[in-house]
Amino acid sequence: MKTVVEHLSDLVRIDSVSSISNRPVVDYATEVLREARWQMQPLTYRDAAGIDKVNLIAAPPGQQVEDTLVDLAFMCHTDTVPHAAEWTRALDLFERDGQLFGCGACDVKGFLACLLTAASGSEGAGFVDGLRLVLTADEEVGCVGATHLLAAGKIEPRRVVIGEPTSLHVARAGKGYCLAEITVLGHEAHSAHPEQGQSAIYGAARLLTAIEEYATRLMEEQDEFFNPGFTTLNVGTIQGGTAKNIVAAQCNFLLEWRPLPGLPTDVVLEIIKKTAEQRNLGDGCCRYEMKVVRRQAGFETDADAPLVHALERLTGRAATSIPFASEASLLATIAEEVVVFGPGDMRTAHSDRECVPIRELEEAVVTIRALMHAS
Repeated sequence: MKTVVEHLSDLVRIDSVSSISNRPVVDYATEVLREARWQMQPLTYRDAAGIDKVNLIAAPPGQQVEDTLVDLAFMCHTDTVPHAAEWTRALDLFERDGQLFGCGACDVKGFLACLLTAASGSEGAGFVDGLRLVLTADEEVGCVGATHLLAAGKIEPRRVVIGEPTSLHVARAGKGYCLAEITVLGHEAHSAHPEQGQSAIYGAARLLTAIEEYATRLMEEQDEFFNPGFTTLNVGTIQGGTAKNIVAAQCNFLLEWRPLPGLPTDVVLEIIKKTAEQRNLGDGCCRYEMKVVRRQAGFETDADAPLVHALERLTGRAATSIPFASEASLLATIAEEVVVFGPGDMRTAHSDRECVPIRELEEAVVTIRALMHAS
């Protein structure tokens, strides 16, 4: 039987960025679980580019994987973000000072390695009734696999543990994630005669200034359970204009916001609309268009939920929150208790600093195994 470090080394070696098929990762997990006599139910789809993707539901020996009503599900995505070409050891796990470095080491192949170790190293009997392992595709590009999974209606869990790096704290609440493409449209003209046109870049600048002002106001609405304790806004990319001597006819930017639990996901959209009116966008000079790409609410599980207490007791760590989006928001719409849990620190992820402590991997295996066999 392989150790958790060996499993992680094998998984990191498999390139699984979201732009390619995740099937090799699922095939690896399937082989490990089949040897432990788990039943598998693969659910396939093709992404927008026509690439083959696989979600997987697995049930332990003696349980029927086709049963949709389950008590406890461990959920883990199988894709990673792209890694820089300069990171030559991205797919070659290595150890330094008790940390294992590699692409996906903590987000979230470390958690998957823990799941496989706990599942394959447990006795065939003694699992809790209604236990499932769920692997998903395309989490890093919008929780696409989880969306397909829920739409298929193949599983309805009462309790869910979502694998993400939390330094082994049970995260019982998390922010949502929303994204909109905003296009400001003006009128082209020769830059020597700017009065003949309307600059979309200037129009976008007025709108961006207002967005920055609104982001500052959001900082006043604090929730001490989060860090940072407010809904954040960010403009990540902007493009506009065609040449230095042309009044720009178009300017585009991406606006993201991460709402606190309970905050309507469309509140920022309403502010943008009001701001556009106040800044004279849409008055015949410049106008704007807005396309919502993603709208995912935050989630929050009660502090007294049994699953929260169980993980606090098993780890000796207090419950926390996460400032990043996860599949938890989707599962919270159908499950009674949803938490996020896993080894590693998200602040190292999505970079060549990505790592996971060996000690946390080993502790996570013990914790997961205890939950799998709890009465």
